[in-house]
Amino acid sequence: MSYPKVMKPANKQLIHLILLMFVSTVGWTQSSDKLKKEQERLEARIANTKTLLGKTQTNTETSLHSLRLIENQIHYREQLLRNFDDQIRGAELTVQRKEQQIVALNERVKRLKEQYKKLLLFSYKNRGKYNKIMFIFTASSYFEARKRNAYLRRIADLQMKQFVVIQQNQKLIEEEIAAVKKEREYKLSIVGEKRKERAEIEKDRVRQKEVYQQFKAEEDVLLKQLRKEESERRNLQVKIQAAIQREIAEAEERRRKAEAEAKARESSTATSNNSANRPSATVVLKETKESAALSSSFAGNKGKLPWPVSKGTITEHFGKNAHPTLKNVYTNNGGVDISAAKNAQVRAVFEGEVTSVLNIPGAGKVVIIKHGNYRTVYSNLQDTYVTTGSKVSTQKIIGSLLAKDGQSLSVVHFEIHKVVGSTVTSLNPELWIAH
Repeated sequence: MSYPKVMKPANKQLIHLILLMFVSTVGWTQSSDKLKKEQERLEARIANTKTLLGKTQTNTETSLHSLRLIENQIHYREQLLRNFDDQIRGAELTVQRKEQQIVALNERVKRLKEQYKKLLLFSYKNRGKYNKIMFIFTASSYFEARKRNAYLRRIADLQMKQFVVIQQNQKLIEEEIAAVKKEREYKLSIVGEKRKERAEIEKDRVRQKEVYQQFKAEEDVLLKQLRKEESERRNLQVKIQAAIQREIAEAEERRRKAEAEAKARESSTATSNNSANRPSATVVLKETKESAALSSSFAGNKGKLPWPVSKGTITEHFGKNAHPTLKNVYTNNGGVDISAAKNAQVRAVFEGEVTSVLNIPGAGKVVIIKHGNYRTVYSNLQDTYVTTGSKVSTQKIIGSLLAKDGQSLSVVHFEIHKVVGSTVTSLNPELWIAH
């Protein structure tokens, strides 16, 4: 009697196929999660800017900061559109990949069923206890009989395994089809969101054009206002630098005094021990361990510092800024300007000690906080809740923002400086705060 060749169990192959599918999709899943997080971040920024813009719509006065709010809103929406494009392309690739996997699985199920059919046919021909016994006893030798008995057991075992494998493959096909449907629905929802964003961008551009025209009609007034603001800005920089240098000088004076007292104590001790002729050691006072640790901790949080306001958007960047409507007109900023809600609360971006509280015309009240070798500066405050020498923790409220008459927004001017010896270097705050 002839009997079919026993096939190898397909479980290992199935496991290999599942792993291959997992590896091929895990990369896109990670990328998709990253894109979705970026989408959430952009949507939060858009919502925040939209809230601020909603406040300016009730105000007849149009400011440079409100124009930059519109520009920021358009920029964030364009970034969101690019994010949607990336997500749509990713969804298309996922659908294509899964459809290919479904084809491969269907082919595999087809082969498995053919194999299973042969097994069932063989089992049917050898059905019944008598036929199985005869199949064994008609063997030419004892060893052949044992071999046939083992073969029958293996056929029965393989038949069951093959049935399970077919079920598993069919279940995978169902799951992949469901995943394809879900991905297509998600893609359609993203396309819908994209259309909405395009419509919103067009609305923002119309409003931007209106503000541009208003600014064009008032160029002389704008230039006069800009000159005044630049003068106030330069005065602010001078006062901030002077305050930091004064603090450095006071710290140096304390160091020298402490050094002189230490030498005096050493001299007195030497005299009492009849060692007046012994040369005295030079006393060198270094940065305290606490100050060094604070400097290191502050530096280690670069790119992760909280914003000086809970909700806001940057409307003037660090360094040279071109005016949006006036040609060849620039402003120079030693920090960043962040537009926020009227009279918003201002908070320390890191723990430290308040070294100065100033009142500067055109800049409101100013708070300077020391973080080891670093200083953070908060300007345009109406009220301050700290005094010189106050210890502050991260995100502690230090004051509230000033609001100009007739305006519905407040702007915090925020700076970061690094002090090395008597040298003070201005740093770009955008590189230090979290995004």
